This record gives sequence, structure tokens and C-alpha cells, in this order.
Amino acid sequence: MTRATVLQEVRQMRFEELYARQQRRELTVEDAAEMLGVTERTFRRWRGRYDVEGAEGLQDRRLGRASARAVPVDEALRMVTLYASRYTGWTVKHFHERWHTEHGGTRSYSWTKKTLQAAGQVVRAPRRGVHRKKRPRKPLPGMMLHQDGSTHEWIPGCQWDLIVTLDDATTEIYSAFFVEEEGTLSSLRGLREVIETHGLFSSLYTDRGSHYWYTEVAGGTVDKTRLTQVHRALQQLGITLIPAYSPEARGRSERVFRTLQDRLPKELALAGITERAAANQYLTAQFLPAYNRRFAVPAPEAGTAFVPWIGTSLAEILCVQEERVVAKDNTVHYHRQRLQIPQNPHRFHYVQVTVRVHEYPDGTLAVFHGPRCLARYCAEGILQEAPVTTRPQSTLSRARR
Repeated sequence: MTRATVLQEVRQMRFEELYARQQRRELTVEDAAEMLGVTERTFRRWRGRYDVEGAEGLQDRRLGRASARAVPVDEALRMVTLYASRYTGWTVKHFHERWHTEHGGTRSYSWTKKTLQAAGQVVRAPRRGVHRKKRPRKPLPGMMLHQDGSTHEWIPGCQWDLIVTLDDATTEIYSAFFVEEEGTLSSLRGLREVIETHGLFSSLYTDRGSHYWYTEVAGGTVDKTRLTQVHRALQQLGITLIPAYSPEARGRSERVFRTLQDRLPKELALAGITERAAANQYLTAQFLPAYNRRFAVPAPEAGTAFVPWIGTSLAEILCVQEERVVAKDNTVHYHRQRLQIPQNPHRFHYVQVTVRVHEYPDGTLAVFHGPRCLARYCAEGILQEAPVTTRPQSTLSRARR
């Protein structure tokens, strides 16, 4: 029994009681109408219908009549069929946006949600508990950035890590890309993309992953005296690294990943993408601009905390740096590779000299002695470039003599 039916029966019982009293002249028409909560004219009209039709005359004649504002059944059926055939599993909000932009939908989100729930295509979400108080956003872009990775099956059968760097003040994603596995090089790559595009920022908020922090035990307190490669690079750039001690503390980035894990796989599947290179290209060119337009919010205050990068060696800071001792054959051993140092006019060889190997996010390598780059190599360790020109043979011969 619906609420309207119950109210109809209550009104009928109340009217019949007042009608009988009015017929016995215990009440005037004016008094009976006031007690029933209607106008005198309405009471007279009901009394006339009751005299002719009995209780049937008191039925609300609007019940069972189609509303002039009701959505046509055919339109609702087309919408439900579209969802069931192409967008099964999408959230209502995501589907509603796509329905409007791609299929000419005009109805409200609330109507779409109720219609899909009534059709059994989506289930009602359970009532949420009380939320903890949210940390206020930073007032300016560039005051604090979040960086985190999410392992997920972004394409059926392909589980990759998505590395995201976003702003605390606006939730705008500045950098995002897929890699095989999250680590130091992927973090440095994300930082470089942000600094080259927007400039230096003030602080970076991360979890306590081993590529950000040293901890005595997993999940323990961070050791701020021992620097990881990422921490060392940030310290050189004057950027503060801040550890988070719980997933709840990183709620802003966690919410972003929930949205990405829900929407991005569906968008990639709809675009027919099956390879990581194509996925990265789609992510940068199409998905991120649309995502930022939809979800980024204005900063609490006008202005920016980003500072333009004016240095010349950003790549030499945002890289892995490890010291090695040159072997007797003038080579450097680095991760199962043997890097041959070419001859140069400054020194005939570097045997037993401590040098520094730089590994860049793209996998290429370089060997430095102090500030001087001795050589650059491809990811396979093959010599690509000797920055210092090698002496002519005659000069080398005189040097030997």
C-alpha cells in the first residue's frame, strides 16, 4: 500500500465523520471545512460528489493519471538499454556524463540514478558512516604536491603501476603515466615532468615507500638522516619531503585513485587500447585534460607558490647517483654492465679513481668525475657520447713517450 493510498483512506474516514455531523446540524459547512483543512468550496464539492457517487466520489482523480512532467517510457527504456549494452559496470555519474556528451541525454543525474536502480542495473550504495574531519587544502598551488602509485589491472590481463603527481590545493593532476613497476626512476620522472612544466614547488607528500624513505622496519618511523635517491634530489632542489603515516592521511590522493581505477579502465577499453605506450599517449593527450576540467577545483586563494626553474642541470639532479671505483681496464661496473671510459685529454686513464654513475629515468647512463661528464651510454651500456674530445693519435703518442 502506497503512502498516497493511505492518505486517501484517512481523508475519506475523516470526511465521512464530519459529513455525518454536518448532516445532523452539529456543524456548519464552514466549521466542517476548517476541521478537514480545506476550503468551504472544496467541502461543498466533495459533499456533492459523495451524495451522488458515495465513497467512490471521494477518490483523488489524479491518482493513476500520467503526470505531464513524466519522462516518456520509450526514452527511459532507451537509456536503460544503452547502459546495459555498452556501459555495464560504470558508475551512474560516469555514465551520466558520457550519456550527455556522446548520446544527447538531457535528463538529470537524479532521474538517471533512480531509473537505473529501478531497472536493477545498479544497486543502492549503503549509507555511509560519519566522516572524519578533512584536512583543509593548501591555499596556493605549488605549496604541497602528492605523489603516489597504484597497482591495478588497467587493461584486461595487464597489471601496471600508475604514477600520479597532483596538487593539494586544486587536485589537478600534473603528471601521470603507466610503468611496469613503481620505483625510484618513475618517481624522479614524475618530479621532472612537473618541474619542467610548472616550476619548483615547496613540499612533496608521499607514503613511506622504500624509494622515498629509509625505515628500520616496514611501516615504521622514517629515518630522516639517511637519504634515498629521491630524498637527496629533493633536498638539492630545496623541496621538503613529508611522510604520511596512514592511508587516511593521504585521503586526497586515495580518492583520486578510486576515481581513476573506476573510470580509466573503462575509457581505455572503449578506445580499444591494449598496449602501454598507447595507454600513456591516450592518458596524456585525452584523459588527463578532460579529468582536470571535470574534477580540479579552484585554489582557496589567488596566486601560485611555484617558482620557475632557472638552473641548467635538472636532469643531473633528478637521477640515480651512485659512486663506483674504476677498474684496472678503465671500466666501471654498474648493475651487471661494464661501462668503458674513453680516453680524453685530461687524463690518460681513471684506474682506481672514484667516479659517479648517473642513471636517468629513460634508462640511459653517464659517468662523471667531479663536475665533468666523462661519457654517456644507452640503456644497454653502449657508449653513445664522449663529451670531452679525444686527443689526436700523434698527441697521445707523444704523451706515452
